[in-house]
Amino acid sequence: MGGAAPEGLPGWVTLLRAPNPGPMTLDGTNTWVLRAPGETHGVVIDPGPLDESHLSRIAGQGPYAFILITHGHHDHVEGAARLSELLGGTVVLAADPAHCVAGEPLDPEEHLGTAQLEISVLDTPGHTADSVCFLVEHGNARLMFTGDTILGRGTTVVAHPDGDLGAYLGSLERLTAYGEMAMLPGHGPVRADVAAVARAYLDHRRERLAQVEAAMAAGARTAEQVVDIVYPDIDPGVRFAAIWSAAAQLDYLNHKIGESGTPAGRLDPL
Repeated sequence: MGGAAPEGLPGWVTLLRAPNPGPMTLDGTNTWVLRAPGETHGVVIDPGPLDESHLSRIAGQGPYAFILITHGHHDHVEGAARLSELLGGTVVLAADPAHCVAGEPLDPEEHLGTAQLEISVLDTPGHTADSVCFLVEHGNARLMFTGDTILGRGTTVVAHPDGDLGAYLGSLERLTAYGEMAMLPGHGPVRADVAAVARAYLDHRRERLAQVEAAMAAGARTAEQVVDIVYPDIDPGVRFAAIWSAAAQLDYLNHKIGESGTPAGRLDPL
């Protein structure tokens, strides 16, 4: 998608979608460009993969005050260092210092921005240990950029061991507190109400955990066995992602069993 403001969003938000569609990336990675009216320098959120044509499109809308990263998966951060280079050394800021360029790691609850944009960093681990969301405010507009913590379509994979389901459920709970606010995800379309989507995600996760517990009661002991029972019609092309999710579910339930002292035996998440 070219440099257009998505329908229903303010004109200071531009979507540049990376040309990397697939089962895990949906239509491709959403790169968000923010520039308040009259400001020279904008902000980039998630430059995406190392694709020269995509990075050139982003650079062509510069200059930028900084480049922000929601989390360290390659489809969001792989092109960040190259984009910084194309822009003459623009700072890249991420929670994980490994992904920063010429800047310090983002702190949870940090506030940054430009003269007209106020950006708050929300610590939302779970999809990955370093996942953050960005609350961006300009005038009366408030927008939540969720990376892969919540997608515009479908559900997010929480892949054990970097993904942590307990932390993820806590992050979803946190996002339910933000009211009716537009959600701009790392993949898929914009959603009108981040809190409503977070609640739907929580309901889905709880239903899935109940299914996994039933599978455990039926004798499932590994992630592969859980997938056979809980996801019997899974597309073979994405079965690996279901196994990742099942491993995270088993890890979460194992910890619950350990904390409760229930003598149900430990299960193997791998």
